[in-house]
Amino acid sequence: MGRRRTPELYRAPFPLYALRVDPSAGLLIAAGGGGAAKTGIKNGVHFLQLEQINGRLSASLLHSHDTETRATMNLALAGNILAAGQDAHCQLLRFQIHQQKGKNKAEKAGSKEQGPRQRKGAAPAEKKSGAETHQEGVEFSVENLQEVQTDFSHDPLQKVVCFNHDNTLLATGGTDGCIRVWKVPTLEKVLEFKAHEGEIEDLALGPDGKLVTVGWDLKASVWQKDQLVTQLHWQENGPTFSNTPYRYQACRFGQVPDQPAGLRLFTVQIPHKRLRQPPPCYLTAWDGSTFLPLRTRPCGHEVISCLSVSESGTFLGLGTVTGSVAIYIAFSLQEVLLCGCCCCCVLGLLL
Repeated sequence: MGRRRTPELYRAPFPLYALRVDPSAGLLIAAGGGGAAKTGIKNGVHFLQLEQINGRLSASLLHSHDTETRATMNLALAGNILAAGQDAHCQLLRFQIHQQKGKNKAEKAGSKEQGPRQRKGAAPAEKKSGAETHQEGVEFSVENLQEVQTDFSHDPLQKVVCFNHDNTLLATGGTDGCIRVWKVPTLEKVLEFKAHEGEIEDLALGPDGKLVTVGWDLKASVWQKDQLVTQLHWQENGPTFSNTPYRYQACRFGQVPDQPAGLRLFTVQIPHKRLRQPPPCYLTAWDGSTFLPLRTRPCGHEVISCLSVSESGTFLGLGTVTGSVAIYIAFSLQEVLLCGCCCCCVLGLLL
């Protein structure tokens, strides 16, 4: 029998590059686009309402925000503020949702003599940005706050953005190998330093201010401001042969369930070069204070493209370049779910 097709949660009208979930508001934020090329594919950020209906996750489009000629390649979320990586720039957006107040009883009351009741229209769209609100009774606005260039290589591209624990700062990394830290919401630069030779692939900010960066130079580094604290040493102690170089693809901090002060770092390691018989990728848990490895497990031969940690720190979600998703228990790194879908099951988990 063939694999059962997973029900589709949402189909975007543009290539998707970034997803974020706000569990408190039940929002899914999806972004992407066709870029500056005149292909007819729009660039945008879509805001969707997530609901459980009859045991299944459902998404309905609340609002679409036009990003004009720039596709959003990466996102970070802090309350109602989005940091969107668009080409070599970071754009700060603030969104607000308001339920329209219902009419009073006198206005609602009517009779046949008064004529048929008019259907309530949707909230007005934002004319300036080409935005559109799609649900009746909802006022949804998106405001452009600030924009700044965050990468300065020959072919500049911001690859990752991350807020700190109290959302007062955000860090960016890109193809020039530099980390830049900015105040929120002014985007005043407060720190800049060279972290890697080559592209920065991912970064994670811990609650104690430590910053972990991973790059194409095969290194994973821990920083306190611009001072190197330590480097992660997986290849030297890992289950691979020295003639198979690996690089760190992703890094995320996560809470330790039932330990309020506990902290874990999770990383994904992938083969640096694709071989005819590809070796496995690996998932590793590290102590969040000493940055020593706790356990590591192979996670399949498909190349891992993204890593997510549930808000409680209980589960990990992995996505591959072929579109499959796997969910692991964070404590044991035991796989509990594997499906050849997009990300709907991970979204249900993270809610």
